[in-house]
Amino acid sequence: MSEDAVAPTADPDLGGSAAPSSADAGLAASTGGSVRRVLVAGRVGWAIVGVAGAVVVVGFVVGRVSVVVVPVVLAVFPATLLMPLANRLRRRVPDALAATVTLVAGLAVVGLVIGLMVPLVAAELPRLVDTAAEGIGDIGRLLEEGPFGLDLGGVAGLVERAREQLGDLGELVGPAVDAANAAVEVVVGAVLLVVVLFFYLKDGGRIGRGLLTVVPSRLQPRMRRLGARAWLTVGAFFRGQLLIALVDAVAIGIGLALLRVPLALPLAVVVFFGGLFPIVGAVTAGALAVLVALAHGGVGLGLAVLALIVGVQQLEGNVLEPLILSHVVKLHPLLVVLAVTAGAVTFGVLGAFLAVPIVAVGGDLARILREQPDGFERTNAAIRPEPAGGGPV
Repeated sequence: MSEDAVAPTADPDLGGSAAPSSADAGLAASTGGSVRRVLVAGRVGWAIVGVAGAVVVVGFVVGRVSVVVVPVVLAVFPATLLMPLANRLRRRVPDALAATVTLVAGLAVVGLVIGLMVPLVAAELPRLVDTAAEGIGDIGRLLEEGPFGLDLGGVAGLVERAREQLGDLGELVGPAVDAANAAVEVVVGAVLLVVVLFFYLKDGGRIGRGLLTVVPSRLQPRMRRLGARAWLTVGAFFRGQLLIALVDAVAIGIGLALLRVPLALPLAVVVFFGGLFPIVGAVTAGALAVLVALAHGGVGLGLAVLALIVGVQQLEGNVLEPLILSHVVKLHPLLVVLAVTAGAVTFGVLGAFLAVPIVAVGGDLARILREQPDGFERTNAAIRPEPAGGGPV
C-alpha cells in the first residue's frame, strides 16, 4: 500500500483543526435555540408594550374628541339595521333619496319608541327609586334580625343615605341635562350622528373603498375581509341583542304582572334597556326587579321574582344566544363580563355598550392577521429567481 492511499488526519497537538464532535454540535444548537427563544420573547414583549401604548394614546385622543368620535362609532349600529332597506330603495330611486327615506323611517321608529318608553319610566322613577331603597333596607333587616343574626351596624344609615342620594338623583336629572355644556354636546352629537348615518346609508361602499386606499396594497385583501367581517359582526350582534332584550323584557314583564308586582311595565322597560349590555345589564335590571318585589310583598314574592329572573336568563343563555349570536360573537361569558366592566369603568355607559362588539371585532382582526394572504405562495413562486441552469431551486 502506498502512502498516498492513507488519508491524512489532523493532529490537534500539531496545530491541526479537528472536526467538531457531536456533543459540541448539540451544545451549539441548544445555545442557538435558547437565543432564538429569548429574541422571540423580547419581540413579543415589545409588541405588547407597543400595543398597550397605542391603546393608551387612542383612548386619550378619543377622550379629547369624543364629541366627534362617539357619533361616528354609534352611527354604525343603526346603519347595519337600515342598510338593507336603503339597498332595496336604491334599486328604484337615487342614492340620496333612498338614504333620506330610510333615515326618516328609522328616526320615526326611534322617536316612537322613546316617546312611549321614556316618559313612562321618568314618571315612575321616584317611586321606583324609593321602592328599591326599601328593598335594600328589608335585606339589611333580614340579615340582622333573621336566623342569620349578622351584626350589620350602620347598614340602616347607609341605606338611608343611599335613599336620599337616589331620590336627589331623580330631582337633579333635569337641571343636569339643562346645563349649557352638556346640552351643547348632546345636541351637536345627535346632529352629527344623524349626518354621519345619512352618509353611511348613501355612500357606505365608497367610504369603505376610500379607507382601503390608505392601506398598503399587499394588506388590502386582509383589510377588506376584516371590514366585511366587522360589519357582519356588529350588525348581527346589534340585531341579536335587540331581539334578546325584547324577549327578556316581554317575558319578565308578563311574569311580574302575573305575580302582581307593582311597576311591572317600567321594570320591563328597564330590563329591555339593560339587555343591551350583555350579562351585566340583565343582572342589574333583574336585581332591581327583585328589590321592588321584596319591598312590596316580602321574602316570598322576592324569591318568586328571583326565580323568574333566573329562569329567563337561563332561557336566554342556553337557547336564545346560541341560536342568535353563537355563529357571530364567539366569546366566553367571563370575557364578556370583563369587557363590559372595563368598558364601563373607562368610558361609562357608552364603553359598556361598545365593549363586546369591539372585543369581537378584535378577535376577528387577530384571526384574519394569522391567515395566509390569498395567493401569497403563488406570488412568491412567481417572483422567485430561477438558477442559471434552469433547474429547480
